[in-house]
Amino acid sequence: MKNGRAEKILVTGANGQLGSVLTRSLQGKYGKEHIIASDLRPAEHFDGIFELIDATDGPNLEEVVRSYGIKQIYHLAAILSANGEKDPLRTWEVNMKAWLNVLEVSRRNGVEKVFFPSSIAVFGESAPRIDTPNNAYLDPATSYGMSKAAGENWGQYYFTQYGLDVRSLRYPGVIGYQSSPGGGTTDYAVEIYHKAVRKEPFRCFLDRNTVLPMIFMDDAIRATLELMDAPRENIKIRTSYNIAGTSFSPSEVVASIREVCPEFEVRYASDYRQDIAAKWPMGIEDTPASRDWGWKPEYDLSKITRVMIQKLEDKYADALLSGPGRIC
Repeated sequence: MKNGRAEKILVTGANGQLGSVLTRSLQGKYGKEHIIASDLRPAEHFDGIFELIDATDGPNLEEVVRSYGIKQIYHLAAILSANGEKDPLRTWEVNMKAWLNVLEVSRRNGVEKVFFPSSIAVFGESAPRIDTPNNAYLDPATSYGMSKAAGENWGQYYFTQYGLDVRSLRYPGVIGYQSSPGGGTTDYAVEIYHKAVRKEPFRCFLDRNTVLPMIFMDDAIRATLELMDAPRENIKIRTSYNIAGTSFSPSEVVASIREVCPEFEVRYASDYRQDIAAKWPMGIEDTPASRDWGWKPEYDLSKITRVMIQKLEDKYADALLSGPGRIC
């Protein structure tokens, strides 16, 4: 916001799990006319300004940035962890090329602030798995994680060398009712609620006792906006900030769901994603985010379950012709 006027903001990857919710939040905050959503494919039933952008195409990206006079970019376009391991070289190429294009286009065209979403996937076996600190050694075990670790360093480089105001968060697994899972290892914790509400059995691809850090979508969006709103001088870390929500295992989320849906059936059949999860933190330490810009989560597992089931019941009620009352 400058001189009382909202600046033009570009969101890449706006059709994704996080991007779709963030775009609506930004529209609510700044007005639809100030938010330019973009992705590889048109958004369905989208109310606002939308541009088809392949972020790996630098000239395409630059044309849109110049056309609208973009001053902020939220760069969410990426191939995620589980899908990324199906074609690791393509994942690296797409994620890194798109991010470097965003940085270069921003540097050349007066973009003032850039957001880069990192992930707990940057941590590997060298990091403490309990209360993983912000400055833990990064040795990611996936192509996605490697692209995020490298991306953090490129963000810091552009801040140091060019003064580009790059800011970043390391998201845990994000749980939300607003959009579908996007191909991440932690996405079981989204799909499981959909299955429960629809009275369908769930096959869990992680071991029942695999504890991972998670965050509710509302907390993730709020953290993103709070970070981007913080005064420039408050941002002390230019790689990426850890943010914590809550940590739990599949068996714990099943127990939480069964308090509301007691007949919910689950079968555990771990696959290659278990190997990925086994190298990630069980819990995140986020003191720097709390200290520098006041981060604090609001949702624990019990509250997440209550809201997820309520919202998904509303979503599926008409389709299932269930009438009033609980589906599960």
